[in-house]
Amino acid sequence: MGGERATSPEERFAAVVDALLVEPHVTVDPGGKKRFGSSTLQTGGKIFAMLVKGRLVVKLPRQRVDALVGAGGGERFVPGHGRAMKEWLAVDPARGEDWLALAREAREFVSSAG
Repeated sequence: MGGERATSPEERFAAVVDALLVEPHVTVDPGGKKRFGSSTLQTGGKIFAMLVKGRLVVKLPRQRVDALVGAGGGERFVPGHGRAMKEWLAVDPARGEDWLALAREAREFVSSAG
């Protein structure tokens, strides 16, 4: 594995799933929640990361999302209803962000939110 890079967003997300499924209380829903229609990673039944239209989408504190958006690390996730979600960040695979690190950070945030 080492420095290998997956060739598609689906492969990158699958690697994130594989890495996180060994952690306590993490589950995957391959069909996703009805409203998102994608594979989702969950902790305690709450989504913390998902793959939507080839982009990693993670739930993070609003201030962290603001900082990442400001630094060019992603953009606010806008689901089908067209309103940006303040605690959700969408990361394009072309950006240099570390998907696994962001997913771990999202898991910690969702786990601590109770």
